[in-house]
Amino acid sequence: MPSVADCLRQHGGEYLTSQSRGLSGQQRKVLHAIMRCRTGEFGGTLWTCDRCRRRHWVGRSCGNRHCPSCQHEKTAVWLEKQSSRLLPVHHFLVTFTVPLEVRSVLRAHQKVGYDALFVTGRDTIRERVSKSRYLKGSEPGFFGVLHTWGRDPLVYHPHVHFVMPGGAPSADGSKWQSTPENFLFPHKAVIRDYKKFFAAELRSAGLYDQVPAAAWPKKWVVDIKPVGDGQAVLKYLAPYVHRVAISDKRILACDDDTVTYRYTPSGKKKSKTRTVTGNEFVQGFLQHVLPHQFQKVRHYGWMNAKSLTRLESVKWLVWLHLGWVYWLASGAAPQRERVDRPRLRCSHCGGTVRLVRIIHTDCSLVVDMKQPYFDSG
Repeated sequence: MPSVADCLRQHGGEYLTSQSRGLSGQQRKVLHAIMRCRTGEFGGTLWTCDRCRRRHWVGRSCGNRHCPSCQHEKTAVWLEKQSSRLLPVHHFLVTFTVPLEVRSVLRAHQKVGYDALFVTGRDTIRERVSKSRYLKGSEPGFFGVLHTWGRDPLVYHPHVHFVMPGGAPSADGSKWQSTPENFLFPHKAVIRDYKKFFAAELRSAGLYDQVPAAAWPKKWVVDIKPVGDGQAVLKYLAPYVHRVAISDKRILACDDDTVTYRYTPSGKKKSKTRTVTGNEFVQGFLQHVLPHQFQKVRHYGWMNAKSLTRLESVKWLVWLHLGWVYWLASGAAPQRERVDRPRLRCSHCGGTVRLVRIIHTDCSLVVDMKQPYFDSG
């Protein structure tokens, strides 16, 4: 099966020629990087199998955060880190979207527009916490992840997913204040506050007049969903923290003229296939390229690294609330198992492969590992 990088290599050159004036410097940089990823233009790595002694040469990755092929390690690290920070309580996924009429404004002003999504989502959650009968006076902790695509990866649909525990430490840090497992905030009040804050952000950025007046009376979609212990939603978000839009496994075919990929419409279980021209595919992918150094994952409240409230203190309050303190201290409680990352295997015999040499783009030797001595007698 072809990969996303294969499709971009197939059609990226023609797109650069025909649409050169419409591309930003960041989009050019990303496209050039992914087109060269693992082709040898960035150098290569030499591996040897400890069992059959075969050698394997692999082109070095581009390392670009938009590349679907070379962010698996970072994705695994992020998932492992976030999973270790989950509290043993119920969680909620709060998703803030914008109507179709607002998307064009965000597309034209991505840095300001995406910042507005984060800021207004944060302010809405804090406003609702301050008025909640369950959380009033508490210090909430939550994090948000930006997505710019929908079920169909070539459709521009900017939104932010916020993951929040169903509770928070009290202001004086003496107890854990919990919400019901199936209720976080009143839905209509959340939408009302969100629209108010978003309009204020656009006014301060000078973009309010660019939004059609018909967009404001429309029903804005804010989804509040209970997600259990939060582990499943982390696995859903993790693959898109370090890459964008579409994964390699969705690509079904790529030829000189078209690209065919698979997607699952919202609310459906059965997947569909879509065939687009090469230029449409490249254009659809590049619309999700983020502004330079844009932070697409942001932590707030006690989850923020600068917060004076430490995670260990929050966990202690939760354990007290659940009555787990003595159970955990006894050593009888099950401990989180460390998940070992899978080792690289030889494609010929399945043995473990070991890095031998790293070669730079100009063929100069960067690292040369010493070969172990094997006694054949």
